[in-house]
Amino acid sequence: MKIKDIIEKLELKVIGGEAGLENEISGAYTSDLLSDVMGNIDDGNVWITLQTHKNVMAIASLRESSAVILVKGLQPDVDMLEKANEEGIPVLGTELETFEISGKLYQLLNP
Repeated sequence: MKIKDIIEKLELKVIGGEAGLENEISGAYTSDLLSDVMGNIDDGNVWITLQTHKNVMAIASLRESSAVILVKGLQPDVDMLEKANEEGIPVLGTELETFEISGKLYQLLNP
């Protein structure tokens, strides 16, 4: 499945990093603790978080995340958005809580 597919099916908003909308998804990881994500997310995973600063994109790039989903209507800091656009890693948004979007994405990836 590609990022553009989950955008449509989960009604996500594209905030930045549009160049990566064709990225393939291998799974997902939900965490707000950066060191946890750095040590445990797999390449190609979508990262679900409420963190909105540029360090998110540094870790997403390092770990080759396919996208970042921001929850609860949060918006990325300007420097996070700039880095997303440079790296081609989509930053997506939802009004849903972390638990809700994680469950919906799990169901979508594991029919």
